[in-house]
Order: sequence, then C-alpha cells, then structure tokens
Amino acid sequence: MCDQRPVFLGSLVLGFFLLFVNGEKCSNSSSLIGYESEFKMLQHQLRGVFTVVDDCSFRVSRFDMLSGSDVHWWGAMTSDFENMTNNGFVISDHELNQTFNNQTFIVHLLDNVTWDKVGVVSVWDLPNASDFGHVLLWNTTEPDSSSPKAESSPSESKDVASGKSNKSEPFKAPTMFDNCKKLSEKYRLRWSLNAEEGYVDIGLEATTGLLNYMAFGWANPNATSNLMLNADVVVTGIREDGFPFADDFYITKSSVCSVKVGFASGVCPDSVYEEGSDSVESSVNNTKLVYGHRIDGVSFVRYRRPLNDSDNRYDFPVNPTDNLTVIWALGVIKPPDVINPYYLPENHGGVESENFGHLSLNLSDHVDECLGPLNADNKYDQDVIIADAKTPLVVTAGPSVHYPNPPNPSKVLYINKKEAPVLKVERGVPVKFQIEAGHDVSFYITSDFLGGNASLRNRTETIYAGGQETHGVMASPAELVWAPNRNTPDQLYYHSIFQEKMGWKVQVVDGGLSDMYNNSVNLDDQQVKFFWTIVGDSISIAARGEKKSGYLAIGFGSEMANSYAYVGWFDRNGTGHVNTYWIDGASASAVHPTVENMTYVRCKSEEGIITLEFTRPMKPSCSHRDKPECKNMIDPTTPLKVIWAMGAKWTDNQLTERNMHSVTSQRPVRVMLTRGSAEAEQDLRPVLGVHGFMMFLAWGILLPGGILSARYLKHIKGDGWFKIHMYLQCSGLAIVFLGLLFAVAELNGFSFSSTHVKFGFTAIVLACAQPVNAWLRPAKPAQGEPISSRRLIWEYFHSIVGQSAVVIGVVALFTGMKHLGERNGAENVDGLNWALGLWVFLGAVTVAYLEYRERRRRRARDLSRGNWVLGNVEEDDSIDLIDSRGGFRDKDDQDGINGGGRMEIQLEPLK
Repeated sequence: MCDQRPVFLGSLVLGFFLLFVNGEKCSNSSSLIGYESEFKMLQHQLRGVFTVVDDCSFRVSRFDMLSGSDVHWWGAMTSDFENMTNNGFVISDHELNQTFNNQTFIVHLLDNVTWDKVGVVSVWDLPNASDFGHVLLWNTTEPDSSSPKAESSPSESKDVASGKSNKSEPFKAPTMFDNCKKLSEKYRLRWSLNAEEGYVDIGLEATTGLLNYMAFGWANPNATSNLMLNADVVVTGIREDGFPFADDFYITKSSVCSVKVGFASGVCPDSVYEEGSDSVESSVNNTKLVYGHRIDGVSFVRYRRPLNDSDNRYDFPVNPTDNLTVIWALGVIKPPDVINPYYLPENHGGVESENFGHLSLNLSDHVDECLGPLNADNKYDQDVIIADAKTPLVVTAGPSVHYPNPPNPSKVLYINKKEAPVLKVERGVPVKFQIEAGHDVSFYITSDFLGGNASLRNRTETIYAGGQETHGVMASPAELVWAPNRNTPDQLYYHSIFQEKMGWKVQVVDGGLSDMYNNSVNLDDQQVKFFWTIVGDSISIAARGEKKSGYLAIGFGSEMANSYAYVGWFDRNGTGHVNTYWIDGASASAVHPTVENMTYVRCKSEEGIITLEFTRPMKPSCSHRDKPECKNMIDPTTPLKVIWAMGAKWTDNQLTERNMHSVTSQRPVRVMLTRGSAEAEQDLRPVLGVHGFMMFLAWGILLPGGILSARYLKHIKGDGWFKIHMYLQCSGLAIVFLGLLFAVAELNGFSFSSTHVKFGFTAIVLACAQPVNAWLRPAKPAQGEPISSRRLIWEYFHSIVGQSAVVIGVVALFTGMKHLGERNGAENVDGLNWALGLWVFLGAVTVAYLEYRERRRRRARDLSRGNWVLGNVEEDDSIDLIDSRGGFRDKDDQDGINGGGRMEIQLEPLK
C-alpha cells in the first residue's frame, strides 16, 4: 500500500500558505464558506470532495480524474444543458490538463468571480463542451435523467438569485467510499461500513467488457480449499441496455447454473434454490442495488448488504471486526433467454490474481490502495451503425438516455432506432438518409464537434451534407444522399443545425463489404445485414451484426430447427472461425457439425461487431449423398429463407445450453438472390391482399345476398328470386375457391394451427355442402298434401347450414384481420376491423328492416286471403326454400299442369 500522507501534508501546507498570502484581500462573508460536497461523476472517472474555503477559493481533496484536452474549472448558474453550454464561464486560471491521482489542492477564483454568481462548479473540457463532473452550490434544479447512472440529487429551485443563502444540501456521491482495495490491475473493491445500522455498502469497479460480470462475496468460514464452493457471492454487471444489476448467488458447484427436475446446482441465484413465489425470492435475496453506471469503459455497481440476515442457508453473517476470507472474479455473463430469466456468470477462466482470487478482509480496517482512476483501453460503448449504399439510414429524434458526451439536450438523434450511435461510412459508397426527426431538427454532416450552426459561436465549420432544408417527419420524410470521397476527413459529426450536441461521430473509412458484394439486405429486425454475390456456380456470402455479441450465426431455413447454420466466433486466442452445422431440433444436442466446401473464409470483429464471410458452391459435390450438407443446395431462382441468431459464447467442442442464442430473428426473410431484394416471410404480400379482398367479396356480399334473395324476394312473380339466389351463391362459392387457391399458392400450403384457418376451412366445407344438399333435396308435396318429414328436415338443414356458413365466414374475416396484425404488425389493421365491423352492423340493420317488411307483407296477405281469395294463388314461402314455384319444378308439378289440374282464380273487390 502506497503511503499518501507526505503528499497530503504537503498539499495542506501549501494551502495554508496560500491562505496566509491572500488573507488580507479575501473575505469570509459568503454563506457558502465551509460548504462541502462530493463531485457527481459524469466522465473521465472524476471523483473528489469540494469545500468552500473563503470568498475567493475552494479546496479539492481526494481528487481523481483522467486527463482531457483543455480542461478548466467552469461555473454556471444552473446545471442544465443550455445554461452550462451557453452561459457558463471559466472561474479560475487553474488548469486541469493532467491525470489526477487522489490529490488535494487549493483553487483560487478569478478576481471578477464571486460565489453569488456561481450555482454550479464543473470540471469542463472546452473543445468538446464536456462536463466531467460537478457540484451544486445553490438549490438549482438538477436536470432529470432516466439514465441508469442518475442518482438522487438535492431538492433545488429553478432560479438562483444573487446573494441568496439557500445553499444546496451536501451531496453524497454513490461513487465515493471510505475504503478502497485493489484486487487486480483492472478490478477494485470499495466499501463504506455502517455498523450501527447493520449494513455495508460495497462498490465493484472494473475495466471489463459490457457483457462481463463482477463478482464478490464471502467464502464458507469452514472451507480450507476450493474457496469458491459453498460461497455467498453477489454477481453484478451492466446489461446491454446500460442498466445495472446485482443479484445474490450461492455456489454449490463450479459450473453454470442448471435446474433439473426442481434441483438446482452450480453458480445459481439464491432464489433458484427455493421453490415458491416472488415472496420467497425476496426473502432469500438480501442484496439491494443502490447505483450503477458504465463510463469510459469502466463498469461500476454499488449495492448494500446486511451484516446479519435471516437467511442463514445461502447468506453468511459478516462480523465487521473479524478477518474473513473473501473471493472475487471477473468473467463473461450469459444474458437471460427462453431457458433462464437470470444473468448467469460463466467460468471466469484466466489467471489467478487477474481474473479471480481470494484474500482476507476486515471491514473495520481503513484501506486506501486505489491510487488514481481506472483507465480502460476502450472507453466507448456506443452502438456502431455501418452504412451501405443499398439501405437508407432512418434518422429520428428521441429522449436522451445514454448520450456519450454530457451535458446534452433532452432530445437527441437516433439512427435505425439506436441513440446517438457512431456512424461508420465508406469512401466512394453513397449513404442515403431518411430523415424523420421532425421539422425542428434539420440534419447535417459537419466538421464541428458540437453542431448547431458553429457560426453562432463565432466558429467556422465545413458542411459536407444537409442543412436547413433537410428536415421531415414519418409521413413525409426528407431524403439526403451523401457520398464521401477520398478527400473526406476520417472524423466528422452528424448533428442538427438548430441544436447543439444532438448527434455524435461519423467515422469515414476506406471501402468495405458494400464495395465487395453486389447485393445486400437487412434481415429480420434490422440487427443483421446479409451480403451476397453470385459468380458462376458459386456464391459469396457475408453477414454482419449490428450489435455486439460473442458469436453471430445465420441459417438457411424457416426456423433454427431443420436449418443449415453458419456460425462466426472467436476462440480464447482471439482467432476467428466460421463453422457449419445442421440443426434438427431446439436443444444443443440437435446442433450437428458439418463439413462444407467453403473458401475465402474470414471472421473479424470490430469493437464487438462480428462479420463473417465465405464462398461456397451452389450445389455441393458429395461422394456420400446421405450426409446432411449434401442437401444444402442453393437455387438462385428460388427465394432463400435466411434467419439469424446471436449469443455470448461459442465453441467447436461439445456444445451445451449456455451456447444457445440470447437473441434471434423472429421470422425468416426471403432473399431473392437474382433480384437483389428481400421480404419478410410473414409479410402481407399483394397476393394475400387479393385473397382477403376476394373473401370479403364472397362472405361479406355475394353469399349473404343470395340468402337474402331467397328469404325476401319470393313475393315477386316468376322465378327471379331463384335465379338471383343461384347466381349469387355460385359466384360467391367460385370466388371463395379462387381466394383459397391464391393463399395456398403464396404460402406453399397452410397449417391448421391458425384460428383463422380453422374458421375459414369450416366455412368453406359448409358452403360446399350446399350445392350437394340442393341436388339431393326430397320431392315437394303435391297441392293440398301435407309436407313430408324428410322434406321438412331437408328445408331446415339447408337453411341452417347456409346461414351458419355465412356467419362462420364473417368470423373468419375478423380472425384474418387479427392474424394479420399479430404476424405482420400491420398498422392499419384496427381501421380495417372498424370498417368490417361497420359493414356487418349495416348488414344486420338491413336484415332487421327487411324482416320487418316481410312480416308486414305476410300479415297483409293473410288478411287478403281470408276475405277474397278462392284457393291458393301464392304458395307459402315455407314450402320450398329453393323452388320458385318453378325453379327446379318437380315432375309431379308438371304432371298436374299438363293433366288439367284445378285452376285457381282470385276475385278482387269492386270499388
């Protein structure tokens, strides 16, 4: 441990000397004198304690900071973006262009600066307008933040008037602790003990990857070897979305957690060992997450642990005055997936004292071994968007959550749904932007780091693309095409011309995949880009992920099961590989390695973004045709169904469940190899649109119209109603069959797993039964004879089946709309449902009105018959639902007419 007392005493003596020299001209009238607060860390691993000494100076102690380019002490009235950026000012000539390691010093204000003019003291990088960290002096409103690194700030008012004494409450930064222990060169343990309250706050800090974990805990007091076994540890880290986690774990075995038949083993959360509800989980998990962030490539998580807990099964009591054995580790974490809902640590591997270790720790001892801030090699975790000439980049605006250069406005630019990513473009490759950020955001590419029209700050800038006219909304987007050339600088920026610091960096590199391949498409969810070029009998293929991962896999098939997969991954030595597999199931045991004739195989990783490339023949040449890879043929004239998956870790040895993907495509994309285009497998294509329209025409108009004609048009003389009935029913049934053929042809068959298919098929079967039913109808009784039971049953059956077919057909229309919305995410489904519902409602109203008219007509006819009619001129509508008194006339009717049967006449009254 390095002794810092000489440095501290020297700084303290220097401070008192400067106080003595300036004592005559420096008063002590401000109410801030003696005010002490800790710095809020925003960038460059800034930590420290701020204390107002007198009216013209302040002391900074325990100060850590990574160096910047041109850093000064900065003052402003409030800490919001506008005030800090536009109204801030330098308050001291004390420069900070160096790395500070736990140092203490006195800072003097400029002669024209007084405390009543300063509400916020910041460490400010002038060229980048960056706030490394600050303290609040007066009660000003701290900008609200939804970032995971946001912590509670003092209650503050919006305005700070000169001379006010409403100074802020001292701020306790969650990054500051009483003690710090160096576990390795890249891993530190910080803690603050509160023995009276019975808890200890622990901070874990490491220069590690985004998808890595930091673990720390107490070994079993009775253990003498294999200290990891039966240890009580807390696993912490930062999720992909930037938010922290801290979970209580218990180790029963040196392996990844697995649960079989209710029995858990391995490195598992405490709650996994217990059966029950969430109340059981909360009773065994005694760790409370306090704060976490990832800044400058350093992960930091603070959590609180009770010294003694009621859970004695998986958590050990900690006596703060005893020397106890603790263990720690760093490693790769497996994100939650469909199998497990937890972040599970994998084997740490590596070298002891670098990736894992143990030591004896007494919480009551004062320890300060951490000299200076951690300095990561890779300080940026921002998403990277790699542009190409084929696919436009969609530019939108959204809330600031993880903006990389605070302070910043509340609204920033998003590209392809990613917040302020690093945009990588290639020289000679045109980049197309589709701008939907709003009319108040004019997009442009500039040489100025801040954007927002540098001329307003009396600075010059070079605008490479865009300007005041490049603004649009989703309904009417603006298009911007920019082609970097050989003279374009390596580093540019995209911003809004009306607002500073809304965008981020543009990296300009020499040509890459877009220049090497003739075609490219985005696969499902725009997370993987697929490239290909067909040359003769072979095809060159490349795939590039749009997010960081441990491996990238693409597959040829409708889903992972029964597909041919190509996996790009890296071994422990950092060597890239592309392996091929045949997958015939959903488990790790169903992934079978294959040997394909691939050439020009490459796998590379740029800041965690994996790209795989290979060339293979269209038709494999195999001596043994029974091998799965021999059936992996590509026909360029047939759409190729492509899927993708990503995960944390891959291996060429025996695969396990931990190698399964953590994120995958939701549906395949059909890639048209010869046309250079693609479409989602389940998207609504024009043919399916025709299918829907034809089914609406049949079930919504023609078939119901045929039923209505048979019900309400029989009073018309002649057989007109019957012809209308027959024509409408036959036309409707023909259109139903055509619509069915369109759907089956487009989807290459259909499955009965869909509710829509079940209802539709039932309706079609019932509709097809009607012509057969009409052909087999029993003979109609002669005049005056009672209707037979067979004829009566047939009439009811024919009527009920027909009406049921129409009702079920209408239900199939609604389920088809629902199916469309669920599987294709169509935005106008709700509108179509309302329109269809309105059509059905109008149809029901029409039927009710016609039924009312029919009943009135029948009552009038009955009255007329009772007074004037001799015989039966009109036959009862209920006698025959098909016959028109005519229509298909029975043979006995014809005989009755030809044989001189009785003729009936109707006498009408004379008026």
